[in-house]
This record gives sequence, structure tokens and C-alpha cells, in this order.
Amino acid sequence: MKQLLNDIIKFRDNRGWRDHDTPQSLAKSIIIEAAELLENYQWEDSTPNMENVKEELADVLIYSLAMVSDLGLDPETIIREKLEKNKIKYPEK
Repeated sequence: MKQLLNDIIKFRDNRGWRDHDTPQSLAKSIIIEAAELLENYQWEDSTPNMENVKEELADVLIYSLAMVSDLGLDPETIIREKLEKNKIKYPEK
């Protein structure tokens, strides 16, 4: 995971995009890419383009991981913490 985060940040920084990647702009970008992902499932009777689904998922993950890095958070830690909260909120049946 650390190498992946490093690769994402290096890719971004090597293109001079760091100044534009504020938490606000990254949060907006996550929503925009999630909406593009959702377009693949807009119509109940359509078959999603799986190549596009993969690309849009990757965009959501890239922006999310960039935001995690910029905020100084550990992705594994915050995911595990949320899973623990969800266990309490949504107990097993």
C-alpha cells in the first residue's frame, strides 16, 4: 500500500498538480469520478462497460488515496476503524 501511495503522489507531483490537490478539490474529484462510475449503471437494462467501470473505480481510488496521503492518514487504519464502527452499527444476523 505504501508503494502505491508513493507512486500516486510521485505521478501527481511530477506533473505539477500538487498545488491543485487541496482536500476540497480532491473531495470534489472523488464525487465527480463516482458519478462517472454510476453512469455505467444508470439504466437497469444496460450492461456496464467493465473497462470503463475499472477505470472509474481506479480514478475514485487514486483521488481517495491522494487525499488520505495529503491529510496524513493511514488508509488501513481508517478503514479498520470504520469497519469496527460498522460492526456495532450493523450487527450480524
